[in-house]
Amino acid sequence: MVDLPDPTIDLDWSGYVGAIHEIFHKNAQSHPDRPCVTETKSQTTPTRTFTYRQISEASNTIANHLHDAGITNGDVVMIFAHRSVELVCAFMGTLAAGATVTVLDPLYPPQRQQIYLEVSQPKALISIGKAVDENGPLAPVVQKYIDEELSLKTQLPNLRLSDAGVLSSGEQDTEDLFASVRAKASSLPDVIVGPDSNPTLSYTSGSEGKPKAVLGRHYGLTRYFPWMAERFNLSSESVFACLSGIAHDPIQRDIMTPLFLGAQLLIPAKEDIQHEKLSEWMNAWSPTVTHLTPAMGQILVGGATAKFPSLKHVFFVGDILTTRDCKVLRKLGPSCAIVNMYGTTETSRAVSYFEIPSAEADPTALDSLGDVVPAGWGMHNVQVLVVSRDDHNKMCGVGEVGELYIRAAGLAEGYLGEPEKNKEKFIENWFVDNAKWVEADKASANGEPWRQYYKGPRDRLYRTGDLGQYLPSGAVQIRGFRIELNEIDANLGGSPLIRDCKTLVRRDRNEEPNLVSYIVPEIAEWKRWLEAQNQEDVEDEGVEMGSSVVYLKRFRRIQAEVRDHLKARLPVYAVPSTYIVLQKLPLNPNGKVDTPALPFPDTTEMMEDASEEDLKSWEALSETEKTVAAQWATLIKGLNEKTIKSESDFFDCGGHSLLAQQLLLNIRKNLGVDITIGVLYANPTLSALSTQIDRLKSGQAPMVDKAAEAVYAKSLDELVNTLDAKYQSADPAALSPSAGATFFLTGATGFLGAYLVQDILSRQNTKLLVHIRGVKDTAAAKERLTRSLKGYALWQDSWADRIDCVLGDLSKPRLGLDDASWKQVADKADVIVHNAAYVHWIARYEQMMRSNVLSTIDAMKLCNEGKPKILSFVSSTSTLDTEHYVNLSDKETATGRGAVLEEDDLQGSRSGLGTGYGQTKWVSEQLVREAGKRGLRGAVIRPGYILGSRHGGVSNTDDFLIRLCKGCVQLKARPRIVNSVNAVPVDHVARVVIAAGLNPLPGVNVVHVTAHPRLRMNEFLSTLSYYGYDVPEVDYEEWKTQLEEFVSAGAVEKDQEQSALMPLFHMATSDLPSTTRAPELDDRNAVAVLKADAERWTGVDDSAGEGITREDIGRYLRFLAETKFMPLPTGRGRELPPIPAGVAEAQAQFGVGGRGGAA
Repeated sequence: MVDLPDPTIDLDWSGYVGAIHEIFHKNAQSHPDRPCVTETKSQTTPTRTFTYRQISEASNTIANHLHDAGITNGDVVMIFAHRSVELVCAFMGTLAAGATVTVLDPLYPPQRQQIYLEVSQPKALISIGKAVDENGPLAPVVQKYIDEELSLKTQLPNLRLSDAGVLSSGEQDTEDLFASVRAKASSLPDVIVGPDSNPTLSYTSGSEGKPKAVLGRHYGLTRYFPWMAERFNLSSESVFACLSGIAHDPIQRDIMTPLFLGAQLLIPAKEDIQHEKLSEWMNAWSPTVTHLTPAMGQILVGGATAKFPSLKHVFFVGDILTTRDCKVLRKLGPSCAIVNMYGTTETSRAVSYFEIPSAEADPTALDSLGDVVPAGWGMHNVQVLVVSRDDHNKMCGVGEVGELYIRAAGLAEGYLGEPEKNKEKFIENWFVDNAKWVEADKASANGEPWRQYYKGPRDRLYRTGDLGQYLPSGAVQIRGFRIELNEIDANLGGSPLIRDCKTLVRRDRNEEPNLVSYIVPEIAEWKRWLEAQNQEDVEDEGVEMGSSVVYLKRFRRIQAEVRDHLKARLPVYAVPSTYIVLQKLPLNPNGKVDTPALPFPDTTEMMEDASEEDLKSWEALSETEKTVAAQWATLIKGLNEKTIKSESDFFDCGGHSLLAQQLLLNIRKNLGVDITIGVLYANPTLSALSTQIDRLKSGQAPMVDKAAEAVYAKSLDELVNTLDAKYQSADPAALSPSAGATFFLTGATGFLGAYLVQDILSRQNTKLLVHIRGVKDTAAAKERLTRSLKGYALWQDSWADRIDCVLGDLSKPRLGLDDASWKQVADKADVIVHNAAYVHWIARYEQMMRSNVLSTIDAMKLCNEGKPKILSFVSSTSTLDTEHYVNLSDKETATGRGAVLEEDDLQGSRSGLGTGYGQTKWVSEQLVREAGKRGLRGAVIRPGYILGSRHGGVSNTDDFLIRLCKGCVQLKARPRIVNSVNAVPVDHVARVVIAAGLNPLPGVNVVHVTAHPRLRMNEFLSTLSYYGYDVPEVDYEEWKTQLEEFVSAGAVEKDQEQSALMPLFHMATSDLPSTTRAPELDDRNAVAVLKADAERWTGVDDSAGEGITREDIGRYLRFLAETKFMPLPTGRGRELPPIPAGVAEAQAQFGVGGRGGAA
């Protein structure tokens, strides 16, 4: 039996070890002359070693200065940081003053530095002299913010520790800043801290945009050190290497662990922390312990030949650790045990571990592991709980997937200034009554001074947002990080440019495994893409290689597009390095892909010819660019150096992290300059990298664009400044059936738009202004709208006098409205429903920004002119399609508050969105929500799948689920997939959109539209058999094979049958059970607006939500059959439900049913 955690046992809630600065001070008194911190030599400075006495006295000097300046418990002190002994002194001095330390990295762009200042509001600023020496003073915009917006109690502008251990920081009025406190250097200030004092302020990942600030607790800082010392044989004899990023919370572990133990800390020079040199440094200085991120681990081993036999433990934190990286590390450090640790900023320290013995102790230790090292077991008095997603009162058993919670006494306090977020993420343990621990604590209390800063036992769980499962060993495996080939293919197949694909692991000429994707292009989409990019197609009949035809020239540009598509959806290590474009995938007699017949990467090497255009571009390159291009070509398989252009990107050409290390080594050997990995990642194009090389060769330092961010995120930062400083705040109470309401609607002729019109005009005393594009006059506009509504069998003649149309175009300023129309809307509209959008899955953000983003800003400008207006903005769940949110979508984290909360600020999508459409919706959402902070009233509505109406069965034939139904009927089989389907009838979606517009919550809030109840996919598809279609349920793999065979045997022409299958083929030939998973969505705001709508407008309470029933699907099938989209069923089963007379005829007559008219 596996001993799984019991969530009711005592985890020693009052087991406070003490404050780290107090423990360090005692160590300094016990062994003052022991080496404490060593700065190893650099190109410009010698090795410097400082004793415990010297570091303690320097720290105490800072602490007493801060204390005398009025810094007290809870004040934040920000350090302008540098990896140096001064950082250790500033860190410990701040803690000894009772303050909260936070770190500012000089490499952050000024805008990011200012954001950290805004969030943290420090009361003191310490600038380390070396940080200023290397990076210059703070940027003017940052200094201006400090001078004008902060109320600093003190500043230490130039902190330095001399070789003799004398601390200085400049002068004030010609007097030494530390003059008044130097006599106190041997003692701590008279400050008391306790377990719930806040020693640190750390930040969530910068990829989340405006960071969340996490307050640490003194309890958590020292909580696990005694156990770690015993478990991993750490002691005062250990020697630690300081390699973590200076502004990331692992730096706290680098500094505090040795100081707690009385051990020595080694700080390498900046130039030693890069490829090859880091291993040489490790060999020379012989640290026994270090903490690394997996990325830093790759720098340690990349290109390395020097071994480091003294290293005994490497603790990996911060990302996924692969066994491949471990294998290389074990060769260079044979005595080194590898410990994979799992934790987050919110857990204060890593809270679980999985140890891999050293190669000397167990040469086969990696053999039983998969691609990814597990998160392991909870540390001492820490529990990693896997809780059932169906019943939160139940723990999962072995192999059962559930939601991960961390139960520990050392959790962080929470997010600074975000009480609602804290309630969501830091949850009182519902398995046990916390009063039990409170009583036990009272009995053990002994009048300790620190109890004035102790809130008592708090049995809390941190909700990680991850899914996991217990392994048979009792360890926890976090799901979602294993490199699965079918997951890569699933994401490849999601690109409209790809018709078919197959990803394999192939070994190159050096026997190194590489991910290789074989792709078959979708020709029609390729031509549309070329047209959108204003590019010409290339003549290329391909080269026969065995049974395959390989295209070497024609689709060269598709590879960068595909790589970008995957980068937005997969971890970097799961993005293939090589893409081979085939006419079709070879099949074996069983109809499966004939893997042995696929050409090996090396077979296509050196076969790519340079075109005349390529040769002209080659001649225009500088000599440095040509040399660098040649280096790329030697490393990247199949790359002809003369096809590389100035703007070519090393990583887009097939480079990856290990090749990057090799490239830097080759550049050093062949060009005599030392480029760092950071410079390469910041300058990946041939031109930019060559420029940096030329700068170094001429004796200049490289310039790195530290502010490089995704185009759409940068666009947001710019567009925020164009918003009005203040918005009129409309009063929804002024709108009622008696007072009336006038709506302005965009996108009225699309599928959802038609039902929005119906919902608006079905209400008492409402009028409608409709935005119509592409017609010559208002009469034609009204005719177009009328035809659309008649096509959906919605039109009522009584509506005619309540509708006015205005002519416009989303792609033009002010929505394309002329002055008179703009004024008409500004003066008359009470509610703006912005439903229109340019929908395209290939177009880039820049191409869609005008229609989707700027139109939203224009809609908000309308809200601010004339009468005050409420904005109801229809968004899309494509705003969740980043690695962060796609992982949630792949994991269906459900029950309770839901996987994606309505109040989630969506900063997890600030980078990584792969489609221009999703990017525009994300930027628009952010702008609308920002306007809400400035007074705008309204809502952002995010629906799931929008299926047919509840009554008429009218359906959108472009919908994924509708096409899946047709595909199953064509195959005469349906797959067994048990994922839930978040599908909602279109008329309910329309109800929520309008209800949110008439009854908004204060400000701007997100309103999720989610199904209640949800069907599972197998239930949804089983209705086909229920109504007489011959579609027996089969295993997914069998269904997939049938689909592959069907498509392979199908006609090339895009007839109706083919068009139903091809959009499915990308997903279906990879892993539909994974790609169709969806999270539960929090919809409390939706419930609130629907209840208010029932009370104030409709008298019908729709707050319970809507789902799709078997009868609804039957009506959809009846509609689809009567409109000739699908055949009628011929087998035994229930008769399809009737639909209102004339619905199908209306669709045929007026030609609706797809997504047309959305813009």
